[in-house]
Amino acid sequence: MSDIINTSGKRKTAVARAVVREGTGKVTINKVPLDVYSPELAKLKIMEPLGLVTEKVKLVDIAVNVKGGGVMGQAEAARTAISRGLVDFFKDDEMEAMFKDYDRTLMINDVRRKLPKNPLGRGARKKRQKSYR
Repeated sequence: MSDIINTSGKRKTAVARAVVREGTGKVTINKVPLDVYSPELAKLKIMEPLGLVTEKVKLVDIAVNVKGGGVMGQAEAARTAISRGLVDFFKDDEMEAMFKDYDRTLMINDVRRKLPKNPLGRGARKKRQKSYR
């Protein structure tokens, strides 16, 4: 086992950096313990990789720092960073395969971005209405 692992995860414009080190199972997001993190839906999203490997999570402390994006984008970036950190810390190929089978975005960043606005409309797809009369 290594001593300290740094990993990152991205989703839309949110970037999460996770530090995984030996410890007692504490997980913090922006210095807030995960058990008091809100909103609840984002907390559940972040806990997905932890629930898949409960016995190994008790051996490490995870500190995540997230910037940018919205609440759910940050949650998805954090879960990617956490699962990558766990795989790197334990150097476990089976864990990586299990994460990928469960949900591919646990190990791989979601590269989808917003479409740029077009000159003829108000957004990427919407166009100004035509009037012939």
